[in-house]
Amino acid sequence: MKVAIQGEPGSFSHEAARRMLPGCTIVPCARSAEVFDRLEAGKVPIAVIPIENTLAGTVTEHADLLLARNVFIQREFNFRIVHNLIAAPGVKQSEVRRAFSHPVALDQCRDFFCNNPAIEATPFYDTAGSVKHVIASGLRDAAGIASRHAASVYQGRILAAGIEDDKRNFTRFFLLRKKKRVLPGANKTSIAFGLKNIPGALHRALGVFTERDISLSKIESRPIRGRPWEYVFYADFLRGDDRLAKGALLQLKAVADMVKVLGVYPAA
Repeated sequence: MKVAIQGEPGSFSHEAARRMLPGCTIVPCARSAEVFDRLEAGKVPIAVIPIENTLAGTVTEHADLLLARNVFIQREFNFRIVHNLIAAPGVKQSEVRRAFSHPVALDQCRDFFCNNPAIEATPFYDTAGSVKHVIASGLRDAAGIASRHAASVYQGRILAAGIEDDKRNFTRFFLLRKKKRVLPGANKTSIAFGLKNIPGALHRALGVFTERDISLSKIESRPIRGRPWEYVFYADFLRGDDRLAKGALLQLKAVADMVKVLGVYPAA
């Protein structure tokens, strides 16, 4: 089965997809939008994306794409993230002046850069891709920040292991399909909704869950493109596709400008 991911072989998305779907064929994409393009066009039946990190927070580009595109979350998976500083063989850490990696990964290693001010955090499109770039380009003053597997794939040398700020560093991944398919045991729902900017709007929206004793495990807001100072709310609640959840969503639609169910899936 083909699975689209954003990133090179050895990336955390690559490893998460392998864990979720053993034996799958990975289709790497250079950009996140390309992952969604392939899924919507039917070129792959499944995609795997990171959506949230316990240190860096939400992957905002992916949240925006989930709202904009016609895809459905079928599963979630929590994956332990261990970051390593990886350079070409023979390079010493004292020689490194730049560390390339995905911006979200760099954000998970703030303490490392504070403790190593001579090394500049340099954004790159992918974690594993940063190691590939450093090794293929023969850079002697640079390193990538990526997984141990990426070091093995591109024959890099680990200069410093476990450089993430906290050892309880996890990334939450979503498995996406083009069409809605709810798995047995689904007990969690992700939604997006918009509200009028009037007093009490959010209170009324959240009340539909309180009335039914439905627990929200997450809520946050994101700006709406093209509509300055207007926001969409993303929320996860702990119910599946059952009577209570359907009742809450029906009532929410009565008080909200827009409601989109992003997915219904078993909680990880």
